Amino acid sequence: MATTAPATTWNTSLPTSKPSQVPIDNPADIVVIVIYFLVVLAVGLWAMYSTNRGTVGGFFLAGRSMVWWPIGASLFASNIGSGHFVGLAGTGAAGGIAMGAFEWNALFMVVVLGWLFVPIYIKAGVVTMPEYLRKRFGGKRIQIYLSILSLLLYIFTKISADIFSGAIFIKLAMGLDIYVAIVILLAITALYTITGGLAAVIYTDTLQTVIMLVGSIILTAFAFHEVGGYQDFVEKYMKAIPSETLPSIPKHCYTPRHDSFQIFRDPITGDLPWPGLIFGLTILALWYWCTDQVIVQRCLSGKNMSHIKAGCILCGYMKLLPMFLMVMTGMVSRILYTDKVACVVPAECQKACGTDVGCSNIAYPTLVVELMPDGLRGLMLSVMLASLMSSLTSIFNSASTLFTMDIYTSLRRNAKEKELMIVGRLFILVLIGISILWVPVVQSAQSGQLFDYIQSITSYLGPPIGAVFFLAIFCKRVNEQGAFWGLVLGLLIGLSRMITEFAYGTGSCATPSNCPAIICKVHYLYFAIILFVISVIIILSVSFLTKPIDDVHLYRLCWTLRNSKEERIDLDTAFAVETETVYEDAETNVPDEPQSCLRKSLNWFCGLEQSGPKLSKEEEEAMRLKLTDTTEDPFWRRVVNTNGIILLAVAVFCHGFFA
Repeated sequence: MATTAPATTWNTSLPTSKPSQVPIDNPADIVVIVIYFLVVLAVGLWAMYSTNRGTVGGFFLAGRSMVWWPIGASLFASNIGSGHFVGLAGTGAAGGIAMGAFEWNALFMVVVLGWLFVPIYIKAGVVTMPEYLRKRFGGKRIQIYLSILSLLLYIFTKISADIFSGAIFIKLAMGLDIYVAIVILLAITALYTITGGLAAVIYTDTLQTVIMLVGSIILTAFAFHEVGGYQDFVEKYMKAIPSETLPSIPKHCYTPRHDSFQIFRDPITGDLPWPGLIFGLTILALWYWCTDQVIVQRCLSGKNMSHIKAGCILCGYMKLLPMFLMVMTGMVSRILYTDKVACVVPAECQKACGTDVGCSNIAYPTLVVELMPDGLRGLMLSVMLASLMSSLTSIFNSASTLFTMDIYTSLRRNAKEKELMIVGRLFILVLIGISILWVPVVQSAQSGQLFDYIQSITSYLGPPIGAVFFLAIFCKRVNEQGAFWGLVLGLLIGLSRMITEFAYGTGSCATPSNCPAIICKVHYLYFAIILFVISVIIILSVSFLTKPIDDVHLYRLCWTLRNSKEERIDLDTAFAVETETVYEDAETNVPDEPQSCLRKSLNWFCGLEQSGPKLSKEEEEAMRLKLTDTTEDPFWRRVVNTNGIILLAVAVFCHGFFA
């Protein structure tokens, strides 16, 4: 899925080992895993040593020095978590290829991100997305509201989903206690996230991307070799029916869908209706790819617009792969292990995976454990660790940015730069603690209802945010009152659907939920369209009934005024935190007394040492202009624009071929 891992019914009980499932306990696998961890730590430490981590720009934006290939790799790695490997493969095993369209939709949205949204963010000179809304609309309530909502979304969706799905895989493969596995993973990710900042995260993400692609390509090759090619794959999947069934279970609950190899499905009866895939998914992807802090922050680290656009294009091409490496690989798992992956009899499912609601989500781990030889099994565990750690580090760094730059600076307007660096790192530790405490809640949810609820949050809470950002950039008449009430009323509507659905439960194929049809029978992609339209109407209605914002406050903050050269007067200047002035003061407060070797070492390890000469006022102004510059070399602009068009053509072809 382009936005998050796919919404599927999860197994909250961890899989039990069977004699055929050999844990990763042989020397070859262990050596591969140890080498993986050593290489990741080496790259993280190198990034710590070679980059500036002692300033806000260095820690949160990597000094705007990143080139295109680590940007593209980090965008991909930040998006693809362990939930994608487990969830996409499970959804493919259960319902066919349609979920792959969630990944391919990103090919369109990364172009929208790089060509339309990022230039405005850079011209605005912002570090976080809530900061952009404060500059665009004035006031503080929208900035604080969006910061808190984003942090809650990170904790209760992305972090908990990735941690739990990764723990399921590690439990199956290695037999480790779930909490031991989680603590080890979080300790390693926290080490270079807290100390290294965004640069370390991006460079390690690049390494994780290479490992993910190499490992998953090898597994896909093994899987398709077993089934005998694509044509045999299609025929065998349609015949992959479990041998154990019950008369009380409807046939369609265990028989592959007749439209399993079609992306666009019936608008009424389809599990993923085509109007929802085209319009509803685009709305969710607008929120995720163009306004989410985790994604946009990678683009803001680019050294210029050409590198940013090229990074988006690279990410787009890599997003072609999950359809083949995850969705179809999960379908192969159903073919090879039909009675386990496609089980419908509760007793059989209980024996296969420890839960009675179905075992499709062990499709990918089962392939790894049972199909891969020694050594390669360790490589595939490294792939899962890479996907988990890359998404977690990205979220930790971006969440730290949101808290430090939007919430903490509102509480302490005169905070010095060193204080902000310390607070940002400490908040990551708090975030890790909350994430660990949340795992038992995910684990104890009956029949996977909580995970369905977590995944549906993007459909119920994302559209109003996407509507506000879209109108903020492309409609200068929108003001603060309209944006605020659009966010609030949209949130209430989304929460009403989410709470109702969660209260009644999602049900299963054999035992549908009793939730009223007028609420829960509206597909979540259709609901996203409805909620987006309602939010747009509210925002525009309130804005046109209230006073507009003068152009002098909007220069370079919206599309029609993006090339203005006139000086902008920020709204609510008295409330804005002028971080540049704070940073200058911080440099003058370096203590004169000598520091001990231990203190110096600690400051270096945490990136708190200020280095380099103090800039003059003229040099600071030149640096500020450079950070907000979106000009491009004409040759490279033509190159990236041409490649952007080619990417869109590839996206259209892929959708048409599998439509």
